[in-house]
Amino acid sequence: MINIVFLLLALLAEILGTIGGFGSSVFFVPFANFYFDFHTVLGLTALFHLSSNFSKIFLFRKGLDKKLILNIGIPSIIFVIIGGVLSKYIDSLFLQIGLSVFLISFSLLFLIRKELVFKTGKRETWIGGSLSGFLAGILGTGGAIRGLTMAAFNLEKSVFVATSAAIDMGIDITRSMVYFLNGYLNKTTLIYIPFLLIIGFIGTFIGKYILSKISQVNFKIISLVLILIIGIITAYYTFFEFKTMLYFKND
Repeated sequence: MINIVFLLLALLAEILGTIGGFGSSVFFVPFANFYFDFHTVLGLTALFHLSSNFSKIFLFRKGLDKKLILNIGIPSIIFVIIGGVLSKYIDSLFLQIGLSVFLISFSLLFLIRKELVFKTGKRETWIGGSLSGFLAGILGTGGAIRGLTMAAFNLEKSVFVATSAAIDMGIDITRSMVYFLNGYLNKTTLIYIPFLLIIGFIGTFIGKYILSKISQVNFKIISLVLILIIGIITAYYTFFEFKTMLYFKND
């Protein structure tokens, strides 16, 4: 049976991901964790992102930066394979803990240190791309790190969104193949794919419209606050799941 609330949350994740420039996975993965096991979430995220990123590339296509696509995209694709392979051998509970720590730490850092600036050399783009790809493979979301790396270049909004989406497209195609080999793409995943494909287009279109009307700076702050809230909720959910596991283990 299709869960309508989950699909509405996916739409919200896509809209916010487009506005904030980080991609929908930073919101989608924590939302999906409340409905599916972590490995199924990874498979859903990869396929959802394919539609999402195709929509962004089409709607923001004039903003593509080929140099950044190569410098961030190549290490991202290499390390998403490593992260995707490792995700099969690490307990999903620890992955969820890692996800919540990542979301809380990232959001707090940039809410507190608004003036934080990073160097914009080739080494920094390769480091950012590698970390982004690895987190995308093992946790399902690495867009925040990639967004952070690209934010250092002070890119115009359409350039930021389109270039990030193009890099993410390469990551998603690669990790979808790894997840398929890992067995993450199951019947549950396939049922939701047509709905998520449509949501990817609709959410991107709505996000683009809002982005053209409201300041990117203000929405980035809103996005960071939402990431913080989601991180805290995910940490609470993971803690509850850990307590339940210990209860049944000791029973």
